[in-house]
This record gives sequence, structure tokens and C-alpha cells, in this order.
Amino acid sequence: MSTTTETRAPSKGLVTTDTFGNPFKVPDYTIKDILQAIPKDCYKRSLVRSLGYVARDITMMVLIGYTGNTYIPQVPNAYIRGALWALQTYLIGLFGFGLWILAHECGHGAFSDFQNINDFIGWMLHSYLGVPYFSWKFSHAKHHKATGHLTRDMVFVPYTQQEYVELHGANRIGEIVEESPIYTLMVLIFQQLGGLQFYLATNATGQSIPGVSWWAKSHYAPKSPIFEKNQYWYIVLSDIGIVLTALGVYSASQMFGWFPVLINWFFPWLWVNHWLVFVTFLQHTDPSMPHYSDKEWTFARGAAATIDRDFGFIGQHIFHDIIETHVLHHYVSRIPFYNARKATKAIKEVMGEHYRYEGESMWKSLWKCLRSCQFVADEGKKGVFMFRNVNGIGVRPK
Repeated sequence: MSTTTETRAPSKGLVTTDTFGNPFKVPDYTIKDILQAIPKDCYKRSLVRSLGYVARDITMMVLIGYTGNTYIPQVPNAYIRGALWALQTYLIGLFGFGLWILAHECGHGAFSDFQNINDFIGWMLHSYLGVPYFSWKFSHAKHHKATGHLTRDMVFVPYTQQEYVELHGANRIGEIVEESPIYTLMVLIFQQLGGLQFYLATNATGQSIPGVSWWAKSHYAPKSPIFEKNQYWYIVLSDIGIVLTALGVYSASQMFGWFPVLINWFFPWLWVNHWLVFVTFLQHTDPSMPHYSDKEWTFARGAAATIDRDFGFIGQHIFHDIIETHVLHHYVSRIPFYNARKATKAIKEVMGEHYRYEGESMWKSLWKCLRSCQFVADEGKKGVFMFRNVNGIGVRPK
């Protein structure tokens, strides 16, 4: 459970302006206020119930694969057959991401009361999905400890206005031209298909580590500065899991041919990569979302710098509510997803207007956030940084 102690006395009553010119009031409640509101039974974890969800997701992936592999080849029309293969990869990818979420629960200790079992299951599932389990677990824990902190958060760390100016080789923000929608679309495609692997390999969107090569700071490097020294062999074990998966994929291709492997593993794997970036980007990026300097950051404020969204039936029943209850997840990450809605209802009473929820289409939100959230600026010099852009959307940056 995340219970970071708040020892400093941050400023009270801070108000600034979000991307669209709306007043943003910085929350002043504490993590103690949040924890006291959550019913005790929300913390109860069941190994049997969690394993049941793992079995359900794997069973659905096998059934979808078996049905498709058996009947799609019998379809005479090549175009319809291709569309059905595409549908098969999409459906397997949905439940594959469901498995990813359950492995993520293992890393947080929300899967069961037995951390050794959690780690074994998490390592197995994440390795199959091409994610180094312990590497992700350790860097992700640091992300939870410093969410919304401009210099200590571990992922989706935005450019400051000055960094954005320097990136474009300009002297001031007014010299940077608006990005075309075509360019935004290209960024979107790269982010959704390659963003996860780029992050794992180079720590992209993480904190800048000057003087360290891209490989030396990757999630695959046991001596990467993003890990502690005593975590070395866990990173090696994570790498072994990835190697075993690669060998398994190669062996399967030799036994069954490349096409079945592409349809049943590779393209679903791409879908899992997409869903992970899609979900996590929109959990931590929004025109109303703040970032804080060290002076004004607290754990309670950082956890509130997240947003719940709605992805309908898929979000609730296949993605295990990770989208709809993410704010609660950042306050107490060891509450299992099947208790998260009840706990969310409880903390909303404390958070009040500071609880963020967006019910519009997540695809619309994805485009809006890419166009409007390019960098952050602290225009009031209050230690509260809000998103700005050069695309003429919302408040013009100073």
C-alpha cells in the first residue's frame, strides 16, 4: 500500500489555469484523509478469485484461436478471410491485455496475499507478453511513488516549455510553428505501435539521465540507473523470461509455420502494446492535468494528477477496470481491481472537485491530448505546471 509520508508543508489554496483557461485548484487534503475513507474490506485479496480471472482470459484466448484456426481457412473469399484473421488477432489481443493487467496486479501485490506466488505468475504472464516483469515492477513502483512529480516521475514525463523550445532549436516559444494534423497522426501511429518497446529499450518519456547511453538506461540492463544495485539478479531473471519467450516463438514457427505464430501471437502482441500505451497515456495526460515542482508536490496531489475514463464493456469486463478506477489505484495500489469501484466511490467523497473523470470517447481524448498537451508551463510561478501547446488550442503559452 502506498503511504508516502508528507513531511513538508506545501502551499495552501493554490489556483492556476489549465489548458483551456479553466481555473485549477490544487488539492489540499492528505493521504491520511484518503486512507481513512476506504472501507477495510476493499483490501481483501483472493488468490482463488484472481487465478480464476487468469484462467478465464487464457481460456478465451485459446478458444478464439482454436475457432479461428479451425474455421477461417474454410472461408472461400480471400477478403473475408483476411478480415476474419484480423478480427481474431484483435480479440486475442483484448484478452492478452487483460492478462497484462493481471500481471500488473501481481507486481503491486494486489493479486494475492502471497508475494512469491504473485511474482511467479506475474513473471510468467509478462514474459509471454514480451514485458520484463521485475524490471517493469521496479520502475513502475517508482512511478507510483512520484506520480505527477516533474523531476522524479518515471514515465510520461512532459517537456517543460524551455525544454520544448530547446528541442526545436528555437530561442522562444513564438518561433515554433504549429504541428500539422498529419504530423500528429504520424506521432500517434509510432506511439501506439512502438511506444512501449521504445520505453523499455531506451527509457523514452522517462527522466533524462545525462551521460548514460540509451542501452545502459534501458529496462533490460541490470545495471541501469533506474534500478537499485540489489535488484540486479531480478533484472537478469526478467531478461531470461524474454529470451525464453523469443525461443518459444521461434520454436513454434518452426513447428507450425510463421503464419499461425503471426496470427496467434505476434499481431495480438502488437495489440497488447497498443492498448498499454493507449491506456497509460490517457491515464496521465489531459488538458486538466497538473505536474508539480518538488516544493509543491505531495503524494496526495500526485495521485490526484491521474484521471478515470470510460471504455465501456471492454474496460470493465476485459481490461479489469484499470481505466475506470485508476485514480484509486494510485492512492492504494494493492487493492484488487474487483474491489476498486467500491473504494473509488469512497475516495470521491474526500476528493470532491479534485476527482477527475472523463466520459467522452477515449479515441477522441487521445487525439485531443496529442494536439493540446505538448509541454507544461508554470506561468504563475507557483510550482504547478499545466499543459500548453503551439497549435492554437486553449490558452496561448507566454
